[in-house]
Formats: sequence, C-alpha cells, structure tokens
Amino acid sequence: MASSSSSPGRRPARSLAPRPGAVASLIPGLPDDVAAVILCLLTFPDQSRLRATSRAWRLLLSAPTLLLLRRRLRLPSRHLLCLFPDDPTLASPILLDPTAPTAWWPLPPIPCSPQLYGLANFAALAVGSHLYVLGGSHFDARSFPLGYPSPSAAAYRLDLALSPHRWERLPDMHTPRGSFACAPAPGGGVIVAGGGSRHPTLPSYGSRVNSTEWYDAATSTWHIVTPMLRERAGCVGFVARGGGDGREDELWVMGGYDGYTTVGGVVPNDLYCRDAVALGLWSGRWREIGDMWVEGERRRLGPMAAISADDGRVTEVFMLDGHNIFRYHFASNRWLKEATLRRKIPNTELCGFVSLNGELNVIKSAKVPIEISHPRRLLKKGRALEFQVYNPVSRKWRVFITHAPVSESFDCRSAALCTVEL
Repeated sequence: MASSSSSPGRRPARSLAPRPGAVASLIPGLPDDVAAVILCLLTFPDQSRLRATSRAWRLLLSAPTLLLLRRRLRLPSRHLLCLFPDDPTLASPILLDPTAPTAWWPLPPIPCSPQLYGLANFAALAVGSHLYVLGGSHFDARSFPLGYPSPSAAAYRLDLALSPHRWERLPDMHTPRGSFACAPAPGGGVIVAGGGSRHPTLPSYGSRVNSTEWYDAATSTWHIVTPMLRERAGCVGFVARGGGDGREDELWVMGGYDGYTTVGGVVPNDLYCRDAVALGLWSGRWREIGDMWVEGERRRLGPMAAISADDGRVTEVFMLDGHNIFRYHFASNRWLKEATLRRKIPNTELCGFVSLNGELNVIKSAKVPIEISHPRRLLKKGRALEFQVYNPVSRKWRVFITHAPVSESFDCRSAALCTVEL
C-alpha cells in the first residue's frame, strides 16, 4: 500500500520547493518561492498566529526554517521588544515588532506560587531566542514578620522558537538577589553580579550582596565566580568583548548603591556609586575603572542602553539623564552629551530606556483620546506608550504612540524591558 507522502497529488510537508504535478501550494496562485518570501516578511505576531493554518505553514514559520530562509535572502536580523508591565506571575509579558508598532503579541505569565506575591526588581534578558527572567524581590506570606520583602533566587526561561510558548523552571541561583547586573555571557550563558532585596514599596529597606554567578546553558548549572570587590545593588552590566588586557572579554558593572546614610538622623539616603568595575571572564579577576563623573555633576547613574554589533560585541553605551542622552567614552571614562529629547519628560516621571535595531528608545506612558464614532459615548482616555526613537548614526529623532494591551499605566519601578534578536 503506497504511503500518503508518495501520492502524486500531495507535496511532502518538509519540502518547500514545488513538485511537478503538485496541487497543494503555500498560497494558491503563487509559486512557493514567492509565497515563502511573503510569509517570511510578515511580523512576528502574524507569523505566530498563522502557524496553525497548515502543516506547510507551521514548518515554514518555524524558527530553523525562517532563519535559513532569511539568511539566504540576506535579510537583517529581527529584533523584538519584550515588555514586562508588572509582576510577570500576574501580568503577561508582551512582544512588540518594531516593523508594526500596533502588533503586540502576549506571552504566557510565569507560573505563580500561592505564597509569593509582588515580584519586582527582577532581571529580564534574552540570549538568542531564549528569554530569561531571573531573581527579583517579592513578599512571602510564610515569612515573619509580614510585609518585609525577601530576594528571590528563581530562574525561568522561555524559547520563542517553540510553539506553544511555555516557561521552563531552571535551577535556582546560589544567592537570592534583585536589582542586580546581568548580561549574556559568551557561549550562550548568563552572568549576574551584585544585587539585594530592596522592593519599590520599601525604597529605604533591603540588603546588598557582592556575589557573582555564571549560568552554563549546556549543563543547566550555576557556577560561583570571583565576587565583586564590595557589595553593590541597583547596578547594571554588559559584556565588553575584548575590552580587557590581552583583549579579554569583561563583564562591566556600573552604578548602583553600596550603602546608605540618614539625613538629620531620620530620612534614609542612598550612597550611589560613581565608579565602575570589570571582571575578566578568562582570568576571573576584578579591576576598578574609576569614577565616571566628578562630585556635583550628577547624583546617580541613569537608565542605560548598549548597542551591539552583528557579532554581539558591545560598541556603544548610552545613558538617559533627565532630558539628555549621554554617550560613554571608554578611553576617558567620561559621559559625553549626545542629544536632547524631542519631548521633555517631567522630573517626577520615570521612563524606560532600551536599544533596538541600533536605535535608542525612550518609552513612557501617554494618555491619548480614543476616537469613538458613536455620538452618545463619552470620550475616554486610553492606555498608550510613547516612543521617542533616536538614531545615533543619523542623529535624527522620530516619535510614535502605540496602544499596548495593558490595563494599567506603564510604571518603570515595577516594569522591565529587554530586546530579543531572532
């Protein structure tokens, strides 16, 4: 009895080239090569929805096939913005494809625990098509006394190349931490440093750590490496390829706070770090970079964003300080003014700062009126996000507003941003 795959009227699901006499096609009336290019150029949310159309579409829109096809067509890598609007165990993360600012794609929330709530100050980053959520600070209903946050050592991972999307629980970190520096490590792993237990609801409470760990994705284990020179929390990090002695890859840790004092013996005041430190990923030794600004120039390090080359090497590092964007000059260890925002942001309002496709994105909440055609309905305010996009090469700005599928305003104190490259 002949198998169904050998029948003359059907094409095997694993072949994208048309066969002589084949009846089925990807898109009726078009050659399969042209139809494959059309499907390849769709946005990520549309591709995710269309995978269930047929077996041929599911195969074509899978990550391995799309990657090979985009390389053959010499298309640039696809960068997506992942937004965690709130506690990821309650609010679903959402993906934005910059080629279609109105196309949002929700991801499943992280598995929750009935005893843990209020997760904040966690780290979200992407390594290839894998999305990681690490650590954070939360409240535990089983702890005593109640109402005091505790750090988390949990680690989760989601593979965007698989469908349906599911979060995978990874081994816990050796040291619980939140508000820490993290970056993708060479070889597909993740490296974390510093952190503490501070929570946005209690800004003057919390501990700090100086431990450093590296996650090996091949063996799914955490390895303890040389700790930082001193405890530091609220810091940011990135991996500089060939930035150390002997062209050694280094983990740079900037900013944060390493202590606090009181004003008048009552009001707590953090002691922010003006310096940076770097860990040699081969030698395992830390070195001090020195102060990045002088006393009185600024109080603390603002939100940072790093721009990487095609090989993943960080080429430029930028910081948002008030209404201005500064570029970090590695040779002089100083921040130089790069540009001023097109639309100024009030000092009392926080915003997100992230790099995407070689551009810098400043994100904040925006309330815009929704047009309602029915005359009897009142004009309402909709939840929207305002993007101010700056291109460091052309030094030009563009601004757009998109409506995100979130029920609350975008709050940077509990939200997290990261970019995903597919």
